[in-house]
Amino acid sequence: MSGIDTLPPLRAVIADHGLSARKSLGQNFLLDLNLTAKIARQAGDLSQCDVLEIGPGPGGLTRGLLAEGARRVLAIEKDARCIPALEEIAAAYPGRLEIINGDALEVDPLAHLTPPIRVAANLPYNIGTELLVRWLTPEDWPPFWQSLTLMFQREVAERIVAAPGSKAYGRLAILAQWRSSARIVMSLPPEAFTPPPKVSSAVVHLEALPGPRYPADPAVLSRVVAAAFNQRRKMLRAALKGLAPDIEDRLLAAGIAPTERAEQVGLEQFCALARALARP
Repeated sequence: MSGIDTLPPLRAVIADHGLSARKSLGQNFLLDLNLTAKIARQAGDLSQCDVLEIGPGPGGLTRGLLAEGARRVLAIEKDARCIPALEEIAAAYPGRLEIINGDALEVDPLAHLTPPIRVAANLPYNIGTELLVRWLTPEDWPPFWQSLTLMFQREVAERIVAAPGSKAYGRLAILAQWRSSARIVMSLPPEAFTPPPKVSSAVVHLEALPGPRYPADPAVLSRVVAAAFNQRRKMLRAALKGLAPDIEDRLLAAGIAPTERAEQVGLEQFCALARALARP
């Protein structure tokens, strides 16, 4: 009998441990074990991987990851109330679940993980985007992770996979698509969660590429994209004038009309502009 078969239903776990979701922690619990198993499967073959999970709560996705064969799971949970429930899962899967009671923005998980590493999480809404940006912008590439399988608000998920010309297209799309392959793999309605959030959710799967799609200095590209989208209604010659006195010439050198706006410019062109700006 597998460990998941010996554990009580999540609703019973929540009742036994008094785990009402806290808005201050961005908590919305996913209690349907069929759904959590499906999310775990979207992360790919876990049998040879360590998995990092952020914000496991009562452990619905944690159970799914272990049942799907994850070699080891490192679960980082800020809410101390959830630790006893997670320890029950650890007892059902001896030696395969390590729990850290701490803030995911402050804990270095790499001391506890052995490559290859995948990340799978129903991220707390209040830190999800910040964690994603950190994982997409390490000093060295390839990153520590092979893939990220992450739950976001639907609006954030659409920003990650957005194409040029859409309202959702912006800095997050550039960061995600420059060095990874990103796609939405699941959609979930509010009623799938306890308590139901006011918005729909979606799971995004990102696979790390060996290197960037197009050459560019990461720091220069980041500055260009930030400046362009911070004033996305302006023409690029105005939005980017602070980056170089001859910005129109550099835009033209990158094949971009100075009168275009940020949302009209594709990833390849932004990389070309970053290279043009990096030249003396």
